Amino acid sequence: MQMLYNSDSYAVVMFDVPADASIAGNDDTVNRGGYEIVDKFARKEIFIEGALAQSFKEGVEALIETEPSEEEIDEYLARFASLMHQPVVLH
Repeated sequence: MQMLYNSDSYAVVMFDVPADASIAGNDDTVNRGGYEIVDKFARKEIFIEGALAQSFKEGVEALIETEPSEEEIDEYLARFASLMHQPVVLH
């Protein structure tokens, strides 16, 4: 788990979980994981993995090349707000 981004509005955490080789069905190690995006004001979150996570990663990499402001990064993350249905619950 690694915190990638934290602003007043959003937080993004990357989860990189190595999968068990026996689950993969061969001797190669397969990595699983994804990204958790939290909207702090709406108090909702989403965990993305697979193709959506790859698309998110590529979008962030393209955005980073332009040296974006915090507002531009938050604007990019806001694109995922409609997918956030899970309420943030603190333990």
